[in-house]
Amino acid sequence: MEQKILFQKNAHVLAANGEQVGTLERVVLNPETKVVTDIVIRTGSLFNKEARVVPVELVAESAENQIVLSNKAGALESFPPFEERHIVDRKGDLDQPPQNAAPVVYGNPGFGPMIVEAPGEQFVTQIEQNIPEGTVAMKEGAKVITADGKHIGNVERVLADSSVDQITDLVISTGLINKEMHLIPIKWVMTVDEDSVHLRVKKVSIEDSDTTPIAG
Repeated sequence: MEQKILFQKNAHVLAANGEQVGTLERVVLNPETKVVTDIVIRTGSLFNKEARVVPVELVAESAENQIVLSNKAGALESFPPFEERHIVDRKGDLDQPPQNAAPVVYGNPGFGPMIVEAPGEQFVTQIEQNIPEGTVAMKEGAKVITADGKHIGNVERVLADSSVDQITDLVISTGLINKEMHLIPIKWVMTVDEDSVHLRVKKVSIEDSDTTPIAG
């Protein structure tokens, strides 16, 4: 089984011609099957950043610090943005606010009119992620939490079977000063969300296991 690194903090993303087009920001996966479906690539300058969702099948090569896209990928601008904002009412059934209601005018002619804006609907901004239904976009550096609630480290890399993009292991960094990298088998993972990975094993079980530190 050949493995490839799909997720590496601050990994450079290159086009097929070798030009850098962005950096890897998230890995989109099915939390049930642990299959990677897409990657989120951050592009743009410091003050004009945006993120695009690219299907994982368009990844041609991957290494510790870079990902190379295939020729089929084309320009990143052709892919959907990771997040889109919509204005909706609090019931969530409108995507645009109605025209402002006409103000109510009343008062005494001797003192002049008083203008009061008519009451309107309350609107909120709703953020929608352009990822497949049922998937989550795990952030770089997601926290790893054991079954007994201990934060033991952060995700540094995701390893997967390259033939089916099935995650096999997570590489996590532990320690504050003297950081070490440890391999966490995917069978130890119970749930995954954007910010954290929750394990089905306790901290002591990991410390007593055969998972020895690996090279960073």
